[in-house]
Amino acid sequence: MTQAGTVGWLAWLETTAAATAMRQSLWLYPIVEILHIIGFVVLVGSAAMFDLRLLGRSRQLPVTGMERHLLPWARASVLLIVPTGGLMFVAHATEFAGNPAFRLKLILLVAAALNAAAFHLRPFRQVAAWDHGARAPRAARFAAGVSLMLWTGVIACGRLLAYF
Repeated sequence: MTQAGTVGWLAWLETTAAATAMRQSLWLYPIVEILHIIGFVVLVGSAAMFDLRLLGRSRQLPVTGMERHLLPWARASVLLIVPTGGLMFVAHATEFAGNPAFRLKLILLVAAALNAAAFHLRPFRQVAAWDHGARAPRAARFAAGVSLMLWTGVIACGRLLAYF
């Protein structure tokens, strides 16, 4: 898509009914933003608790038990984060698209998703050997550390959107 096409598409997004409502309503944007933050709290909180277990905290808790408990919360939070993030984006699509903090946030989100996928495809497949009481393997600990850094970056970029 050409730059003119991209700008045209972004400008069109800003004219949709949802975008107009987000900008014109006194309460809609703040409510959507609060819901977005709540979703991120649940997602990052779930990821952080799991990552801290992989890094050696609470070894008495089985990794599989934590995964069964926390992963559904993380998945459910995405059902809140994606639509609320989309609503905030369409309200200011041209502004956000040019914002370096927004672009970095998207890159970090993709990296966090890829990191989680790599963890579940590799070290987690052998979880039975280190599920309870044992130290997680280096690859799992590395993924956990990367996860914590990436999610911290996503949160920081989200906050920095207002300043760029």
